[in-house]
Amino acid sequence: MSLLQSSVYPPSTLRSSPSLSCTAAHPIASSHRVPSTSNSFVALESSSLKTVNSISSAKNNRRKGVVGKVRSSLETAGATVGQVTEVTKDTFWPIVNAAGDKTVVLDMYTQWCGPCKVIAPKFQELSEKYLDVVFLKLDCNQENKPLAKELGIRVVPTFKILKHNKIVKEVTGAKYDDLVAAIDTVRAT
Repeated sequence: MSLLQSSVYPPSTLRSSPSLSCTAAHPIASSHRVPSTSNSFVALESSSLKTVNSISSAKNNRRKGVVGKVRSSLETAGATVGQVTEVTKDTFWPIVNAAGDKTVVLDMYTQWCGPCKVIAPKFQELSEKYLDVVFLKLDCNQENKPLAKELGIRVVPTFKILKHNKIVKEVTGAKYDDLVAAIDTVRAT
């Protein structure tokens, strides 16, 4: 008899269910009790129950005047302001589109590039400094080659600065001062 069977129903009321299995590796950790059609209770732990609880909590907070955080479309797309977000050929354009009128800076690098490794920590510092700019990085490996070709990469590192879904500036090489100047110029427009 499984853990679920022995702790929830008396043996006489059990029906076998081929789709329900309970193993020792996945024990029931919480004890939300839900009435069943008989006079017994079923212990549940599910993400849907947690969702119902969080929705209920959000409604109660709204009634009390508590304001919750609303996720932006940029966060939904996968980018976080204040951090460098790794992108792929599949995630790059959705994130750029979600950025709207924000400036987007893309670091195009490779794993074997020495100058790419040198400027990476400085690029991270810029993402923490400019909170109104979206910082992305693209590994120009074989998988992402179609996007790298589409963006016209010739050397690494290359920094593409986009505004309104268009490339407006480019900085080639690990030239930190040139990158900062280009970001400031685009932000000012």
